[in-house]
Amino acid sequence: MLKKRIIICLDVKDGRTTKGVKFLNNIDIGDPVEMAAEYYHQGVDELVFYDIIASARGRGPILDLISRVAQQVFIPFCVGGGIGTIEDIRSTILAGAEKVSLNSQAVKNPGLITEGARVFGNQSIVLGMDVRRDPTKPSGFGTTINGGRVDTGLDALEWAKKGVSLGAGEIVLNSMDADGTKNGYDIELTRLISENVNVPVIASGGGGTPEHLADILTQGKADAALIASMVHNGTYTVGEIKKELSESGIPVRF
Repeated sequence: MLKKRIIICLDVKDGRTTKGVKFLNNIDIGDPVEMAAEYYHQGVDELVFYDIIASARGRGPILDLISRVAQQVFIPFCVGGGIGTIEDIRSTILAGAEKVSLNSQAVKNPGLITEGARVFGNQSIVLGMDVRRDPTKPSGFGTTINGGRVDTGLDALEWAKKGVSLGAGEIVLNSMDADGTKNGYDIELTRLISENVNVPVIASGGGGTPEHLADILTQGKADAALIASMVHNGTYTVGEIKKELSESGIPVRF
């Protein structure tokens, strides 16, 4: 059985790590370089770094900050936010990222997924999805961009399938309804996407306890769980989370 991954997300705004609830009321919680180093030493499997305002401001990735984070961690490192061209992908990978997450820019230019996968390989291209419940959509879930500010009109399941068909090698699936609430992941959403695509799905949004991670990795059929608040606020360490998951019978990397 494949080991499940624990991934920590650093949402970055103006060079600082920030955290909000349902994409609102973000507060400054620290230096992303120092935080990355700490989580690497705690034993996290991967890091995701999102520049949460790059797309909305129409600018590219902050390469200097990406490079400084990459120098602190020797695990897979994914970067998202403002990556809109093949040159942006190339410069982000050269700065030290193993993967790039395409979200808003992928919706605006789906060909970027295909071209990115052709040049850098499917494993380097992650489809980021910010999803909220929408009863008007066939699957019951709709897709947003620009940090949740813009409704794309796309059905979440259809966009996930299309993104994979275009070349995405992985999906980070963020439930906007659960984001930052620490009340548990959206199991229904995650299972729906996981059962209908043939690439790994990373569940994001709502992790508050190790039990939440256990639920999404089993019932939700996620390949990995992305966490933020529960470690940022010091409630748990990565080691404590992995220990509880292992005791629950979930295979994790130590």
